[in-house]
Amino acid sequence: MRVAVCQLNARDDRKANLAAAGELLGRAAAAGADLAILPEYVDYLGPSSGLPEPEPTDGEFAEFFSAAAAQYGMWVLAGSFHETGPDEEHTYNTSLVFDRGGALAATYRKIHLYDVQIPGRVSYLESRNVAAGTEPMVVDVDGVPVGLSICYDLRFPELYRQLAVGGAQLLVVPAAFMMHTGRDHWEVLLRARAIENQCYVAAAGQIGDHDPGRTCFGRSMVIDPWGTILGQAPDTVGVVVVDLDFDRLREIRSELPSLANRRL
Repeated sequence: MRVAVCQLNARDDRKANLAAAGELLGRAAAAGADLAILPEYVDYLGPSSGLPEPEPTDGEFAEFFSAAAAQYGMWVLAGSFHETGPDEEHTYNTSLVFDRGGALAATYRKIHLYDVQIPGRVSYLESRNVAAGTEPMVVDVDGVPVGLSICYDLRFPELYRQLAVGGAQLLVVPAAFMMHTGRDHWEVLLRARAIENQCYVAAAGQIGDHDPGRTCFGRSMVIDPWGTILGQAPDTVGVVVVDLDFDRLREIRSELPSLANRRL
């Protein structure tokens, strides 16, 4: 499988963000990608006053990425967007996966919400406006079981163990990881999730400044089940394409059978 992680700088112009995402998908397809992964909140990162109205999983957001998947004959994980939630005060932070024909193959709603307060540095309560999902999700992508997650989920290893035990061989992480935590934790956590679960990990992040006063770390990357970084984006908008070798995954799991040896 050839995987592309697409690094984007979404701002407060949804039309421009979607156009930029479409251009990155075109570059991924031209490079022969089977699966392209976009970042969290791919369609909008900006002031809450300009936030697009939440949509169902068959709304304009879904239509755009369904059409792109069909156009390029490529699997597309459309980062995430604000899906219509359980009540008027809350949305879901939702990833959609489209197959090569543009059909919706999987929906994942972010389980762990970013409620963090660091005095003098950051105060962010995602749960104020977003409802938590409840269901882990593994989707079959051309015969490869792919475990879905979003950004802050990365800090909760029990989710990824459940995905791995459920058959996942590739773990995907669309994200908008903040600079102040990303520079110390992003790579470490991604490599840990790969090593402990003996899975490939593909993480697509937002990069750069986003109003109001938010800077994302970027450094989108693909990691093998040994924890080796196979490809990493520089600090700019772009696409990184990597070939995944699942014979290598089976070899690692055979030679160091930590998943088989677990006791809990």
